[in-house]
Amino acid sequence: MDWSIASILTLDGLTNGAVYALLALATVLLFAITRVIFIAQGEFVAYGALTVAMLQSGNPVGSVWERLGDMPGTVWLLLAAALVTALLEGVRDLRLGLGARAVLVAAAKTLAWPVLMFLLARFGAPRAWPLWAQSVFALAVVTPLGPLVYRLAYDKVSDASVLVLLIVSVGVHFALTGLGLVFFGAEGFRNPSFWDARFEIGTLTVSGQALIVFAITLLLMAALYAFFERTLQGKALRATAVHRLGARLMGISTSSAGRLSFGLAAFIGALSGVLIGPTTTVYYDSGFLFGLKGFVAAVFGGLASYPIAALGALCVGTLESFASFWASAFKEVIVFTLIIPALLWRSFLHGHHDEEA
Repeated sequence: MDWSIASILTLDGLTNGAVYALLALATVLLFAITRVIFIAQGEFVAYGALTVAMLQSGNPVGSVWERLGDMPGTVWLLLAAALVTALLEGVRDLRLGLGARAVLVAAAKTLAWPVLMFLLARFGAPRAWPLWAQSVFALAVVTPLGPLVYRLAYDKVSDASVLVLLIVSVGVHFALTGLGLVFFGAEGFRNPSFWDARFEIGTLTVSGQALIVFAITLLLMAALYAFFERTLQGKALRATAVHRLGARLMGISTSSAGRLSFGLAAFIGALSGVLIGPTTTVYYDSGFLFGLKGFVAAVFGGLASYPIAALGALCVGTLESFASFWASAFKEVIVFTLIIPALLWRSFLHGHHDEEA
């Protein structure tokens, strides 16, 4: 291997590592705030990429029913999840003695955004939007799925043990993967690049897409830092992460914190899918591997440190790139084997801590 090949592999690894860093940050965020090891984080990646792919292959003409069938499956999923959530929470509120008007107002708030996305997809999506507009629409559809998933699957068991929450996460993962097969099919898709430019730096060629990935990753990290340091909601999430019971005693709703954190995780996942879609073929179940690689990086940070998790993600991406060159058939095994020494190191470093009551 000469320097030119090594530099190409390093650049490719850092590009993928930047996306894994976003997934690692989302994993750490959810675990710190909700104690959920969210296995289904990768499904938001696949949903983001495949939503853009569906918009790319949309049918600009045809009957109403043909246009409805050509809408991205995530639009239908968002609408169905909102309907189920509104129905279940409406029944619960009625049993608690809330008035019918309050229940209807709450249901309208839950359904407003999904219905708006449905109408926008019905009348606007088939009109061949530019790629950036399709990406923004994908983010607008996939991001609200996060809070809905929390309300449907985690809200009632939010105080359960980490093991119970992990079992719920396994169920959510299989459900979202199965729904991905239903809505997107088994065919893989690869989206067009946002920027086709090429820049020569010595013997190294840097693509415009790689620069976009690095730029958006850095911007998002900076935005998250500002959110947690400067905003009241961000500080409330930090307080919940430090001590859930203490946050409740201070008037912070852990349920609202869970919804917000899942919304942030869904946004990060969908954005990662939009960024990685032009660099690899994405299938309905591809998100599982993406999410696992982000989880491996998060383990480097002990599911608590954002900077170490981001650094671990770059290491994971680089190792994956070089492993694909030396032993492509075993690259996944090599990457996931990293979790063993990381767990041992964390175990020896910090020992065992009892779970917070």
